[in-house]
Amino acid sequence: SGNDNSEALPESIPSAPGTLPHFMEEPDDAYIIKSNPIVLRCKAMPAMQIFFKCNGEWVHQNEHVSEESMDETTGLKVREVFINVTRQQVEDFHGPEDYWCQCVAWSHLGTSKSRKASVRIAYLRKNFEQDPQGKEVPIEGMIVLHCRPPEGVPAAEVEWLKNEEPIDSNLDENIDTRADHNLIIRQARLSDSGNYTCMAANIVAKRRSMSATVVVYVNGGWSSWTEWSNCNVRCGRGWQKRSRTCTNPAPLNGGAFCEGMSVQKITCTSLCPVDGNWEVWSEWSACSPECEHLRVRECIAPPPRNGGKYCEGLSQESENCTEGLCIQDKKPLHEIKSQNIETASDIALYSGLGAAVIAVAVLVVGVTLYRRSQSEYGVDVIDSSALTGGFQTFNFKTVRQGNSLLLNSSLQPDLTVSRTYSGPICLQDPMDKELMTESSLFNPLSDIKVKVQSSFMVSLGVTERAEYHGKGHSGTFPHGNSRAFGTMQARNKATYIQNLSSISTRSELKTTAIFGHLGGRLVVPNTGVSLLIPHGAIPEESSWEIYLAITQKESSLQPEGADVLLGPEVTCGPSELAVSTPFALTIPHCAEVNSEHWNIHLKKRSQQGKWEEVMSVEEETTSCYCLLDPYACHILLNSFGTYALIGEPISDCAVRQLKVAVFGCLSCNSLDYNLRVYCMDNTPCAFQEVVLDERLQGGQLLEEPKLLHFQGNTFSLQISVLDIPPFLWRIKPFTACQEVPFSRVWCSSQKPLHCAFSLERYTPATTQLSCKICVRQVKGHEQILQIQTSILESERETIAFFAHDDSNFPAQMGPKAFKIPYSIRQRICATFDTPNAKGKDWQMLAQKNSINRNLSYFATQSSPSAVILDLWEARHQHDGDLDSLACALEEIGRTHSKISDITETETEEPDFNYSRQNGL
Repeated sequence: SGNDNSEALPESIPSAPGTLPHFMEEPDDAYIIKSNPIVLRCKAMPAMQIFFKCNGEWVHQNEHVSEESMDETTGLKVREVFINVTRQQVEDFHGPEDYWCQCVAWSHLGTSKSRKASVRIAYLRKNFEQDPQGKEVPIEGMIVLHCRPPEGVPAAEVEWLKNEEPIDSNLDENIDTRADHNLIIRQARLSDSGNYTCMAANIVAKRRSMSATVVVYVNGGWSSWTEWSNCNVRCGRGWQKRSRTCTNPAPLNGGAFCEGMSVQKITCTSLCPVDGNWEVWSEWSACSPECEHLRVRECIAPPPRNGGKYCEGLSQESENCTEGLCIQDKKPLHEIKSQNIETASDIALYSGLGAAVIAVAVLVVGVTLYRRSQSEYGVDVIDSSALTGGFQTFNFKTVRQGNSLLLNSSLQPDLTVSRTYSGPICLQDPMDKELMTESSLFNPLSDIKVKVQSSFMVSLGVTERAEYHGKGHSGTFPHGNSRAFGTMQARNKATYIQNLSSISTRSELKTTAIFGHLGGRLVVPNTGVSLLIPHGAIPEESSWEIYLAITQKESSLQPEGADVLLGPEVTCGPSELAVSTPFALTIPHCAEVNSEHWNIHLKKRSQQGKWEEVMSVEEETTSCYCLLDPYACHILLNSFGTYALIGEPISDCAVRQLKVAVFGCLSCNSLDYNLRVYCMDNTPCAFQEVVLDERLQGGQLLEEPKLLHFQGNTFSLQISVLDIPPFLWRIKPFTACQEVPFSRVWCSSQKPLHCAFSLERYTPATTQLSCKICVRQVKGHEQILQIQTSILESERETIAFFAHDDSNFPAQMGPKAFKIPYSIRQRICATFDTPNAKGKDWQMLAQKNSINRNLSYFATQSSPSAVILDLWEARHQHDGDLDSLACALEEIGRTHSKISDITETETEEPDFNYSRQNGL
């Protein structure tokens, strides 16, 4: 500064005639940005000298830059002076006020002083004193977002952004941004949902606040009630209902679901119609002059009421009361009537003769037509034993050429499986050994075996022709004394063929194999569905082609009300196979087992297509047995058919277990990446269906699936994508959260529910994706899946689909299908089927294997222990935990077998050893 020359500059110069200096330009307030000095200007007229004084001290004249000119109008001197002020000068000044400077100008008349100009160092701090906070507000509510910008000199200007676009409050009267930097939305609209950012800026820098997400939600509202339905019964006590939906409006953006019941029921009572009935006849009346007497009755026992039918028949009867002795017109009554009788008898005679002639003609025509129709079949049945269906000798004679295997050459063999029969037959002509009637084709034959190739077998890839052979392995139908196909009616055969062909075309999830007396196991791979045929269930010297299939299309079983189809619809057959001991069918389910919350039923589809209840799981019955494990139901049955599990929730706490899985794949646009979140029943078959669909779409499983406990409490399901890297990925606004109504999740069919999210990366160089998928039921369970993956298929870590991949062993026949060696099984049955003083020992065997209910079912079996062990085999098909079984046997104290005994026996049973090695 000018400390050295402060005394050299007088306050005034001797005045002279003229005017005082007039400032044409005074120094302005200035801000030093970073380290750049600022320039202060001062311009006055007339002025002989101009000097700056800063903070009360003169600035040295060497630091002044002066320019002098002449005003052309007045001819007076104009002087302009500049000085520089540096950041260091301002920082070194420590005074009670800001650094300031002013200029003093001299003329002949005197001095003039300019205004004081302050000089400050400009800055803007990084952190906001208050960031706006995200919030959820109801529609038409007020939104207030607070923002206090960072401290700065000069003070920062504030601007608001919505989804990165500036907000102009002048264009929207509903928005006010003038109140102390705050953003005020007077009445929230759905379009006001978004991400809001506060921007602060001054001459130094710009700062962004944290983004605040505003969600404008809509609470659900009930629609009007529907009209009451008709009473569900024609008469008596019943119910009628009305319903409403949560669509006025529907909940949106996480809004609350409607409170209260969606369905109301009231009882209704209507009078049942009562059909009328006759009372007893009255006594006959006195004989009238016309020789008749009457009797009457009334329809009053009871009379018809409430629209019931009136009595049928006559209310009065009359008859002759003198047995022909009454005199009418002076003649005995019997003489009068005899003439009529003679006339009537003549008419009856001629009528009888005519009817006889017509009957003979019809008989002749019938016989002719019958012989003509018989000639079309190519053979005539000579022996009447063909009509009896017995095993007598048949004689045939050829009438005309044609298909020798068919009675009617137009009737094509549409059997669904190839079958083998045996029984006695005699052929009249050695050249006609291939000739037989339909009756003989479907009856047992002993001397030859007939193998008929069906359309079903052709569909499986077998194209061999019908063949005849004397000796060979048994086919798929029983022989010997077992049940023959000939006992079935043609209508039943057609139904059976139709059912099997529909199974083969409708369902791809199917396994078939031929089983005999040794039994075996069928598994539909990776579905949790299996079928165990016990040893000895099929008679000796017979074998059957048994199939196990899952219906993949929409199930024909439509649950009522809040009832739920808990697992797949499973079909096993053939239906005409009769087993001597129960087989075990395993069906997975998605219910969280609790008898206080669920009532679970087993249903079977009849041949007419109707679903009939077999039993409730908790029911005591001797017809079949259901054992409900946490994830599967093991059912002991004696008849094949189509079965399904239905769950009836009896409280809001009933839980349906859903498996949550996330798949991802690149879309056609290489910058987009698709995430698909599935919520399906927690059954392996439901998951396999999703896996098959995703393989077709090129999807990859990104994370181990997780289990969600979905309660039957009417609250909806929310699926959202969280923590997306902000500068690498982005998701379309308002698509990060999707909501599914309760009814769509709870009452849906077997088809899995899924939501899709589309993410976009800013640059192709981004190959890693990390985010979170949150799946939650409102006021219920929540699961978060952490996604950390490479979008490039070559770099992605493979995640196993199934814990037990049993696709390599869909069918196992004989001993290798069972975990317990047959010799040990026989010893166990012989030991525990024998009663002792403490009761039936098989009951203790059942209890040690957690079978505590409906023991009367096992008591009706010829070998209760064998059926219990079959149930154990069905439950332990994946782990084969023989150690636990051995421990249970030891605890009962009826055997000295130890774990080592069972292990040693494995060397004697090569099939069992093989199965253990294969993890079965």
